[in-house]
This record gives sequence, C-alpha cells and structure tokens, in this order.
Amino acid sequence: MQEAHRQMPTRVLLKRFIPYFYKYKWLLAADLLAASLTTVCELVLPLIVRRITNGALGTAGALTTGLVLRLGALYILLRVVDAGANYYMQSEGHIMGAKIETDMRHDLFHHLQLLSFSFYNNTKVGQIMSRITSDLFDITEFAHHAPENFLISGIKVIIAFIILSGMNIYLTLLIFAVLPFMIYFTRYFNRLMRIAGKECRHQVGEINAQVEDSLLGVRVVKSFANEHLEEDKFDAGNVEFLRLKKKRYHYMAGFGTSTRIHDGLMYIIVVVAGALFLIHGKIGVGDYTAYLLYVSTLLNSIRVIVDSTEQFQNGMTGIERFCEIMDAPAEIKDTPGARPIQDVKGEICFEKVGFHYSDDEQHEVLSNIDLKVRPGQNVAVVGPSGGGKTTLCNLIPRFYDVTAGRITIDGQDIRNITLKSLRNCIGMVQQEVYMFSGTVADNIAYGKPGATREEIIEAAKQADADAFIRQLPNGYDTYVGERGVKLSGGQKQRISIARVFLKNPPILILDEATSALDNESERQVQQSLEKLAHGRTTFTIAHRLTTIRNADVIWVLTEDGIQEQGSHRELMDKGGIYAQLYTLYTDGAEIA
Repeated sequence: MQEAHRQMPTRVLLKRFIPYFYKYKWLLAADLLAASLTTVCELVLPLIVRRITNGALGTAGALTTGLVLRLGALYILLRVVDAGANYYMQSEGHIMGAKIETDMRHDLFHHLQLLSFSFYNNTKVGQIMSRITSDLFDITEFAHHAPENFLISGIKVIIAFIILSGMNIYLTLLIFAVLPFMIYFTRYFNRLMRIAGKECRHQVGEINAQVEDSLLGVRVVKSFANEHLEEDKFDAGNVEFLRLKKKRYHYMAGFGTSTRIHDGLMYIIVVVAGALFLIHGKIGVGDYTAYLLYVSTLLNSIRVIVDSTEQFQNGMTGIERFCEIMDAPAEIKDTPGARPIQDVKGEICFEKVGFHYSDDEQHEVLSNIDLKVRPGQNVAVVGPSGGGKTTLCNLIPRFYDVTAGRITIDGQDIRNITLKSLRNCIGMVQQEVYMFSGTVADNIAYGKPGATREEIIEAAKQADADAFIRQLPNGYDTYVGERGVKLSGGQKQRISIARVFLKNPPILILDEATSALDNESERQVQQSLEKLAHGRTTFTIAHRLTTIRNADVIWVLTEDGIQEQGSHRELMDKGGIYAQLYTLYTDGAEIA
C-alpha cells in the first residue's frame, strides 16, 4: 500500500467514488431536488424585503395591506416547502450515504478475501481494521452532504450574482473580486489539511495495531510483568497522534482565519461602496437593503462550504485509504480459462519448482524441486528450520505461486485449476489452530458450511473429540471464547481435525500439528491424525521425528533443496542428515 504521506489527486478520488452513486441515482436526484428547494426561501426573502422597502419609499398607496399579506403568505408557503425538503434531506439523504458506505465496506471486505498471504505478511491488521471501520464512517456524511452543500452553495452564488448584477453591476464585480483570493487560500489550506488528515488516520491505524497486538498477547504481557512496556508503547503512539492533530488544527485555524478576513472584506465593500453608490443615486434604498441581505446569504453559503471542508477532507481521506486497499493486487487468482478439478486421485508432482518471496527476489527459498507423490501416499517433510518445509506445502493450495517450474495434481497444473475447487480438495491441520468466536459446533462446521448436527457429531467422533466435547458445559453449543481461549491445546487441535474430517478432502497437509502439545495430548492427536490420513495423499511437516517413522517416504529438505528421500529404515541405514537428526532427537536434543 501507499505510504501515509503520498496523496492521490482529488479528481481521481472523485472519479473512483462517483460510480457508487449510480445505484442510487434517483435517490440522489430527489435529494438534490430537495436541496434546491431549500435554497428558494433564502433567495426569495431579500426580494420580498426589497419590494416592501421600495413600496414604502415610493408613491402613496404603492404598499398596501393586501400586498404585504400576499408576500407574507408566499413566504410561509416557501417555509413549508423548505421544512418538507429539509426533512427529506436529513432522512433519505443520510440513508443514501449509509447505503453507499455499506456497499464500499462490502467491496473492501470482498477484496481483502482475495488478497494473498504476501499482503497480510506486510500489513498490520489494525491498519486494515481502521480502514474498514472508522475510515468508512466518514463516507456516510460525505456522500450525503458534499453534493447537497456544493449544489446549494453553487445555486446561491450564481443566482445572487445574477440578481445583484441587475441591481448594480459595478458593486457586484467589486464583491466577487474577493472570491479568487478566497479560493486560492481555500485550496492552499485544504491541501495541508488533507495531508495532515491522512497522517492522523495512519496513526490511528498504528494505535489500533498496537492495541490489538498488546491485547491479543495479554497473557505474555502479564507473565513477564511488562504492562509498563505496553503502556509506554501506547503512550508514544498516543502522543504522536496528538502532535499530528495539533498540526491539523493549526491548518484548520489558518483556513478559518483567512475565510473570516475575506468575509470582512466583502462586508466592508458592500457597506462602504454601497453607501457611496447610494449617496450618488446609483442604487436605491430597497436595492441597497437587498444587497446587504444577499451578501449575508452569499457569505452564509461560503461558511457552509468552509464548515464542510473538514467533512470533505475526512471523506477524501477515507476514500483514498479505501482506494489504497482496493488497488492492492490480488496476486493469487484464477487464471483465464481455469476449470474446477473433479474426481481427485491425489497424484502430486513438483516439476523443477522454485520459489522466492516477492519482496526478496535475491533469496531463493526453494530451487529446482523435482518430486512425485503417488495417490494415497504418506509423505513426511523434515529438515532444519528455515529450509522451506512449510513454504513447500503452502505452494500446493496456491497460498503462494511458484516463481519457477510448476506443480500438478493428477497431471493438471494447479494454476489452471480454479482456486475454490483446488482448496476444496485440500485439508490442512496446522500447529497454531485458529478457533473462530462461536460454539464448538460452529468451528467444526467451518469445514463444511451448512453441515447437519449429525454430520458434525460424526466428524467429532472420527477425530476422537466427541467425548470431551460432551463434557463441556454446553456440549457442542459451548462458546469457545476468542481464538478458543477456553479450550486446551489438544482440544483445539482435535476440533480442527474434526473440521477436516467433515471437509473430507483427498489431499491432506499436516503442518507440525503436534509439536506444541504435551505428550498425552500428542498421543491422542496423533491417533486422530493417523485415522484422518488413511486413504489420503498426505504431507506431514514433522517436528517430532518419532511421529513419522511409518511414513511411506521421507523428504529431507534443507536450504540446498531435497538432500535425501526414502523410508525411515532406508534413511537410517544411509547414515546421512536424517539419521543425524533422528539420533539427536532421540537423544533428547531439540530439533527445529
């Protein structure tokens, strides 16, 4: 994503935002019509005052009771229209803004689902949360008020110029001569406020990220008694936010001050120049009075624009940060012509596969990998930390794309298979199990949305999880807490295995699924995993080497690629890297 200080042109942002109005074009048209009607009352009032004043100063009988009552009735009617139009603007206009915000949030979340691991590796979740929540809140007000305010103000300025020009063109030109200077300073301070506003939003995202990091790691924080360190980090971010806010408010103060100065100039021009024209008979008393009222209306319109500037800048900043996410490329996506894979047997081939991360092209994580896995074969991948074991397996479901060579399933290049069907045929059990906020049943059913309770229970039984689940306070309806905090590591792992049993994929990836468990939990989970792996093409990334002795084939992967492959007995007889690792492990040494 773009950095906080970079800025997209306003016209570009508006061009990206305007299409969201298309869906509600008739609602927008009605809202703008209502906005136009609300201006009628303000524009007609000076004309009514002018008519009464000129009538009072004219010949006897020019101003009658009937005329005054008719003008009063007209003004009351206009006020009724104004009230109805204003009600419509305040209700339906805001609803339109909320609908646009909802559509944008939907599009943003949808795009986030398409982004690859590379994006999330380099982006803080707190920043994303800030963009999908608080940044879009301002869109509601912007989408509603911006078109209304600019339309109303534009109508008032144009109509006022036409009417005032008809009274005295010279005085009108003197007044409007101030506007170019006002526009210049408005654009100048707007640019500064926009930059400062975006910096503030970025810092809010940083604060969100820090708070999320601290709260999710609260058990580690407390175990090390490091609450003061977290407070110091938070305070540092909070103080930086205050500094940025101060800078923004200084720009706002400069903007408001320049506007007030120009307001004063316009008033003094009307008062002094208008009085001189009045003295020399170039303008009538009624026209002079109407001038004062129209200038007041004109300045009120300008003040509306001024007051809307912060709202406008907030909206522009929100749209810009929205666009930055939407512009992040979905690196992993269906290629043109990709087709679903069916009747998967589970034969997987790595053909001269190479891989490096997009932000580190100099370092090859994998290079020239040539391997073949038969359907139903149980493959274990072992080796020192950093050798690329997890990366190798992550290439199969296309969490990352190979940068050289290709991977095939049943002879089909996985890049020619639709992502949904590819990932539907692969099940994963990882070391760090993620539990969604909800019940035990909800978390198992994630493997097959819409599964019946009977299917969920059967999957739990296959994973040897049914017994402990029934002992929970509410059984399958027990709330697991955020990230499954109410469950033990072994319980969470067996629920994740039940989730995969329910999915029933022909290909299975076990990523150090037992390495974080105690011996008893490991034994129980290992039994469930062996049952799960039966009849499936299985990749096991092994930390505890005793768990993969029965694998059909073991690959020893190091930074130099696949160094050894064979069964446990073959590799032990060979006395190479695997034999050394296994000996170290069984001697009690820690293996990465």
